[in-house]
Amino acid sequence: MARPAKACPLCESGIRQVNYKDESTLRRFVTEQGKILPRRMTGMCARHQRQTTTAVKRARYLALLQFVKGYAD
Repeated sequence: MARPAKACPLCESGIRQVNYKDESTLRRFVTEQGKILPRRMTGMCARHQRQTTTAVKRARYLALLQFVKGYAD
């Protein structure tokens, strides 16, 4: 049996563009170890998944998010 598709949480909240400066939104889609969650776990659409991935990588580069848990607590 096929599961019903999850609705994209970003589409539902009306977010059109993911911003790398919005740490609280990005932390929802990153594990405790710092890994980006896949679409099948978050239920995001392809467009928002790509935007989120790019935003997380930019936030890491600018030290807004951690690469690995435990180094910059």
